[in-house]
Amino acid sequence: VQLQASGGGLVQAGGSLRLSCASSVRTFNTNFMGWFRQTSGKEREFVAAIARDGSSYSSDSVKGRFTISGSAAANTVYLQMNSLNTEDTAVYYCAARTRYSTISYSSSGYNYWGQGTLVTVSS
Repeated sequence: VQLQASGGGLVQAGGSLRLSCASSVRTFNTNFMGWFRQTSGKEREFVAAIARDGSSYSSDSVKGRFTISGSAAANTVYLQMNSLNTEDTAVYYCAARTRYSTISYSSSGYNYWGQGTLVTVSS
């Protein structure tokens, strides 16, 4: 496993969680580190990403509530999630995009993946 995600868990609506992701093997040139999430029967959804130059991107559904930080160059990324609601319940995956220098909002644009960490928000 090249990327390892952690920090998921059970939280009440309105609460916060912080996800972490790091690579144990720093052999690839990462342009973006991102977070995606997936619920049963649905496609993997873009959440946020951070570029090598520090630029950040997030989906409209989490803007203002989630903050991505870290370093794409160091293959380390965090996702601070505040004001969680039940719709945020999902398995969260971290990912790395190394082949291209433009942002991708599609899971197919990322070529390295972590194992996923489950976030459950209770009402």
